[in-house]
Amino acid sequence: MEKQSLQNERDLPPGTWATPQDILVILAHPDDPEFFCGGTLARWAAAGHRIAYCLLTCGDKGTQDRSLSSEALCALRQKEQRAAAAVLGVQRVRFLNHPDGYLEPTLQLRKEVTRFIRQEKPDVLVTCDPTTLYIGGDRLNHPDHRAAGQVVLDAVFPAARDYLYFPELLNEEHLEPHAVREVWVSGTQTPDVVMDVTDTWQVKLRALYEHASQIGDRQAFTERMMARRTPDSTPEKPRFGEKFRRIVFNL
Repeated sequence: MEKQSLQNERDLPPGTWATPQDILVILAHPDDPEFFCGGTLARWAAAGHRIAYCLLTCGDKGTQDRSLSSEALCALRQKEQRAAAAVLGVQRVRFLNHPDGYLEPTLQLRKEVTRFIRQEKPDVLVTCDPTTLYIGGDRLNHPDHRAAGQVVLDAVFPAARDYLYFPELLNEEHLEPHAVREVWVSGTQTPDVVMDVTDTWQVKLRALYEHASQIGDRQAFTERMMARRTPDSTPEKPRFGEKFRRIVFNL
């Protein structure tokens, strides 16, 4: 993109681009994209942007149902994730299938993520905040979320951008370096962008309903999600937002 085009993009509101963008979402588990930023992704897909997912784990431990094996749960959650992505308008879903709960930001995983970034060549990348430990006063952030955010950010900069990192990706796999233009960090306690997703909140909910193994009673779940309206809105006229830390690189 030429300098004038880049300047024109920067003059637009965050999350609005003059041309279709390739957007890559890399998060830890099936259902993370829908929970963290499903309304925003639905909004972007409706605007004509191309969205792909990469889920680092299989989600093979997230159940209280003792009749399910890890293998059966993995297969179920992959099916649910593909269905949820289709509701939002996501074009591709890939699973790296690391074990749920054991994710670590190792160099090997950084290489895997770097490979995927170079393959997909996204303009915009969405991940989560590795510094978020506490969520409100009653929850801890999942360790996989923190590990995923760390490894993805480390892959974006500098590994995906600079050719001497993991040189076998270039020399053996012929994957050219790629510089991501924007990173959107979800699940952050220090947001600088709030996307209004009131118009796509119901689409987000329909996508989340596809994760039946995770949400429990649908009516109770819907009530909890509708209670997430902005504090300055009303139950009769709710508004909803999704928060991000946005990083725009000077390319």
